[in-house]
Amino acid sequence: MDHAPIHTVLTGDLIKSRKAGTAAVDQAFDILSDAATAFGTAWDLNLRFTRHRGDGWQVVLTKPGLLLDAALYFIARLRAGQTGIATRLSIGVGTVETLGRRDLSDATGPAFFVSGDHLTQMARNRMLTVAGLGIGTAQVAIIDLAECIATGWTATQAEVVALQLEGRLRRHEDIADELGVTRQAIQSRLAGAGLSYFDNALYALRNHDFAVSN
Repeated sequence: MDHAPIHTVLTGDLIKSRKAGTAAVDQAFDILSDAATAFGTAWDLNLRFTRHRGDGWQVVLTKPGLLLDAALYFIARLRAGQTGIATRLSIGVGTVETLGRRDLSDATGPAFFVSGDHLTQMARNRMLTVAGLGIGTAQVAIIDLAECIATGWTATQAEVVALQLEGRLRRHEDIADELGVTRQAIQSRLAGAGLSYFDNALYALRNHDFAVSN
């Protein structure tokens, strides 16, 4: 008997978008859409970025283990964009029934239900949550710590974190050339962002078997 493949769905909504104004909201969505394209290119995925409910958005990962990579990347890209807008993110892991026709607006399945439901239930002082298949206390703890660290990034730290996670530029020298700063500045920003401390967590989630209950 074949088992349905497991996906990760990220459902987000922009924080205080009404106060930010239409121009800032549109800019934030442009950043998120571009981030989805860049992340998809890096990992050979189609994230099917979809905006919904005014200030809501959603992407899907057919490689569920990339959930931490994706969450950190979207947070970093939005912080680096300096729109003054952040996003909450609910990460849901599970099977899907359909990925939709043109985008995720008519997609459905357990992964979408879990992601959407937990966004609704998320406490207002939180920005990240995870639930679903293969998610236990260890995975929840990783996401809790990731939120604590990532929400403290400055715009310049986030900019370097995004480039590092994207993987297009491998060497610090290349990132420095891209941003027009010194290699030492890049190293300082990465150290301040604490990205190296995510290495084991990223590896663990990329290689986690989500089909196994925790």
